[in-house]
Amino acid sequence: MKRFKNKSYLFTSESVSEGHPDKLCDQISDAVLDACLKDDPNSRVACETFATTGMILVGGEITTETYVSLQDLVRDVVEKIGYTNPDYGLDYHSMAILNTIHTQSPDISQGISIQEGINKGLQGAGDQGMMFGYACDETTELMPAPIMFSHKLLKKAADLRKGKVISWMRPDAKSQVTLRYENGKPVHVETVVLSHQHNPDVSQEEIHESLLELVIKPILEPTGLFNEKTRILTNPTGRFVVGGPHGDSGLTGRKIIVDTYGGMGRHGGGAFSGKDPSKVDRSGAYMARYIAKNIVAAGLCSRCEVEIAYAIGIPEPISVLVETFGTGVVPDSLIEEIVQKEFDLSPAGIIRDLNLLDPIYQKTAAYGHFGRDGFTWEACNKSEILKKYL
Repeated sequence: MKRFKNKSYLFTSESVSEGHPDKLCDQISDAVLDACLKDDPNSRVACETFATTGMILVGGEITTETYVSLQDLVRDVVEKIGYTNPDYGLDYHSMAILNTIHTQSPDISQGISIQEGINKGLQGAGDQGMMFGYACDETTELMPAPIMFSHKLLKKAADLRKGKVISWMRPDAKSQVTLRYENGKPVHVETVVLSHQHNPDVSQEEIHESLLELVIKPILEPTGLFNEKTRILTNPTGRFVVGGPHGDSGLTGRKIIVDTYGGMGRHGGGAFSGKDPSKVDRSGAYMARYIAKNIVAAGLCSRCEVEIAYAIGIPEPISVLVETFGTGVVPDSLIEEIVQKEFDLSPAGIIRDLNLLDPIYQKTAAYGHFGRDGFTWEACNKSEILKKYL
């Protein structure tokens, strides 16, 4: 990036596991959304979840033609994450589940389905706000390396836990990776912090050895950026037995930087989980990532940030901004024109082009919404079209 040219600096990103209390809530909220969209693609969902010791509360505004068995759905999500033991402070079988859901405000609904005026019949944005998308060539996923490494560490740990390869693991965990950059490029993993909840009878020496040999090294050594000079911190407090919602209450939408780019790109402030795609907080951010990734994949630049802004009830964005941080091979102003020509940025167009009425949201709610296979906004199918502008 131009602001870091000829400069050595450190950059840090963090991630949290699927068993982290906030991520637990995100997954429940998105499971509710999926259940609604499965039978009624026109569902309007804004679902929030709160978790604490022995209890899950689900609330928000939902208007749908289908029936969702909230008790069964929530218990299924919590069980699959791994909260299956009363000693964890939250157990899928015995926990209490409170339901405070009501219908969507008619004032919001009329903004989405425009009934009069020059935009009659069109779909308006479900709210005002600005959304950002980001892509760079640091990784094969075209994502910033610190957040991708952080996600992969925790996904690896979860696989080992669920596969019972490491018996002492409990569901809650956090990771943090610090990279050194030279002239805007990552050159070394400086520090890795990995904190994992554990059973009370395991030693800290065993925890460190297991995390280092079975999680950290398999993920980071192949990058070529990890060596004996990398500082490793595992469970720095010395003990992490109490965790999950028992150790710290959880809430939907409280890990928005973990969900996106680890702080490398800007964030509009709106959370994703529990929101149907009429909410541009979610669909607009997905489209911005799709645009940024295709721009980088096309070779128009090596780093790209896209901002799209909307007004509630208006079917077209009120502004579009492209920033390439001095890496663009054509002017940023030209790329902005290209974006508005080649991408439909209306809420209806985004939903159609990215197939956002499919029930695919629960799997987005852990290990990041971006940089993972299987999501339409991660496709580079527009890159060949964009190459013609080189």
